[in-house]
Amino acid sequence: MTQPSEKPDAKTDKTTSETPSKDAVEKKQPEKNKPQPNKPTTASSSKGLAVLALLCGLGGLGAGVWSVLQIQAADDLSLQQQQQLLNMGTQTTALAEREQQLSQKIAQMPSATQLQQGRELLSSVQAEQQLLSQRLETILGASRQDWRLAEAEHLLRMASLRLSALHDTNSARFLLEAADHILLEQNDPAAFAAREQLARSIVALKSSGSLDRTGLFVQLGALYQQANQLTHLAPEFTRGQGQRAEIASGDGAGRWAQWWEQISRYLRVDFNASEQVQPLLAGQSLTHVRLALGLALEQAQWAALNGATEVYQQALQQALNILDAHFSAEDPSVSSLREQISALYEQKVSQQLPNLTAALTTLQAYIDTRSTPQESNTEESN
Repeated sequence: MTQPSEKPDAKTDKTTSETPSKDAVEKKQPEKNKPQPNKPTTASSSKGLAVLALLCGLGGLGAGVWSVLQIQAADDLSLQQQQQLLNMGTQTTALAEREQQLSQKIAQMPSATQLQQGRELLSSVQAEQQLLSQRLETILGASRQDWRLAEAEHLLRMASLRLSALHDTNSARFLLEAADHILLEQNDPAAFAAREQLARSIVALKSSGSLDRTGLFVQLGALYQQANQLTHLAPEFTRGQGQRAEIASGDGAGRWAQWWEQISRYLRVDFNASEQVQPLLAGQSLTHVRLALGLALEQAQWAALNGATEVYQQALQQALNILDAHFSAEDPSVSSLREQISALYEQKVSQQLPNLTAALTTLQAYIDTRSTPQESNTEESN
C-alpha cells in the first residue's frame, strides 16, 4: 500500500524538478536579451575615431583659412595706411603751397589807408558817371525827339511829292496820318497848329475819293496788246492765162487789162462779200493802222498817269475813230476792243488835290520853336 502511493510522488517530483519555475524563467530571459559585450563595442569605437579625425581636419582647415584671411586683411590694412599716409603728405604739401600763396596775396593787398582812398575814388567816379548818364539821357531824349520831328517833316514832303507827281491820294493820306501820329507822341500843346493843318489835308484827301491811275495804265496796256492782234488782211486776186495773153499781145484790150490791174490795187469790187463788209487793207496799210492805234493808246496811258483829262479823252477818241474807219464793227474782236475803249473813256484821270504847303510850313515852324530852347540850354550848360 505504501509503495504505490510513493510512485506518483516521485513522478511529481520529477516533473517538478524538470520544469523550471516561473522565477527562474524570468531571470534567464534578461540574460538572453542583453547584447554581447565584444562585437558591438568595437564598431562604435571605430566610428567615433573617424568622426573625431574628420572634426580635427575640418578644424585645421578652418584655422588655415582664418590665418590666410588674417594675413590678407593685414596686408590690405597696411596698403590703406600707406595710401592714407601718401594722401596726407600730398594734402600737407598742397596746404603749404596754398598757405604760401595766401601769404603772398596778403602781402600784396593794399593797406587800410589805400583801401579808404580807393573807396573815396570809387564814390567820386560813380557820382560823375551818374551825372554823365543823366546828361546823356537828356541829350539823347532831345535828339530822339528831334529825329522823330525830322521824320514827320520827311513824311509830309513825301506825301506832297506823291500827290504832285503821281496823284496817289491813298499813299499821301497814309503818309500824312503817320506824320500826325509822330506829333501826337510829342504830347506838346505847341504842336496843335501843325496837327490842325494835317487834319485838314487828311479830310480833303478822303473827300476827294480814290483814283486808280495804275489800274488805268495797265488796262490801256492790255488794250494795246489786243489791238496788235487785229489781222484781217485783204484777199489777193490772181491773174488768169487769158489776162496774161492779152497783156502780152499789146493791143487795146491788153492795154485796158493792164490799166484795170493797176486800178484794182486801190479799188476792188466783191459781189460775193459776206455780211462783214469792211475796207480792204493791204499788208503795209494794216501795219500803219496798227501803229496809229497803238500810238493813240500809249498817249492815253501817259495822260492817265499825269492826270491830263483832255489829252486822255482825245487819245481814246482817236483810237475809236481808227477802229470805225478801218475795221468792221461786226468783227467780235473789233467790237470787244471798241466797247472797252469806250468804257475807259468815261473814267476820271484827274481830281482836285489839296495843297500841303500850309501844313509843311506850320510843321517847320513848330520844329524851329522846339530847337531854339534846346540850343539856349546847351549854351548855358557850357
